[in-house]
Amino acid sequence: MNGAQDLGGQMGFGPINPEAHEPLFHGEWERRALAITLAAGAMGHWSIDESRHARESLHPVDYLSSSYYEIWTKALERLLERHGFVSAAERSEGVPLTPSTTPRRVLAADSVRAVLARGGPTSRDKTGAPRFRVGDTVRTIVISPAGHTRLPRYARGKTGVIELLHGAHVFPDSNAHGQGEQPDWLYTVAFGARELWGREADANSVVSIDAWEGYLEPA
Repeated sequence: MNGAQDLGGQMGFGPINPEAHEPLFHGEWERRALAITLAAGAMGHWSIDESRHARESLHPVDYLSSSYYEIWTKALERLLERHGFVSAAERSEGVPLTPSTTPRRVLAADSVRAVLARGGPTSRDKTGAPRFRVGDTVRTIVISPAGHTRLPRYARGKTGVIELLHGAHVFPDSNAHGQGEQPDWLYTVAFGARELWGREADANSVVSIDAWEGYLEPA
């Protein structure tokens, strides 16, 4: 969706000022927010794509006025409510009021390291041959989807060149909404900076993005 999270190429938000020697966490609550989000996701009731869409779906004013981990916790509240683990009333009262969904899995503390090391592979088998090959010139489609997508706004309707083919991977646009994994071929596509940002951009700069085949057409 065209939400507040998709800021690539947008103007008026001020300069980016990286924090020197930035710590992993700015407060103990951020550490807990990460841990709770990972533990809740490990229950197996939603995908990483659904969780990303939950963050994107925050109201733009709420999203842009929240810190990184505040966005995570607000999205997690939505996911827990959507899947029947907690209601809005229970969050307000701080106590359980009705029976909740039973987790499919529980992430034990001594399993965290192995689970994180294993990650969540998204590569899948797919019949047929990919439509494009390395070196092909392609153009991205122009879309304004109501749901989740991994095609950023700044790269829509732009011409680039296939750099890599990564095989078939879970298609996030469908997986985020419970419509199945629908594996699709995944490519790295390189775009000249001037194609993306106009003639004032550095002529020698290149931006590469990973794009599923459904986002591409022959140029």
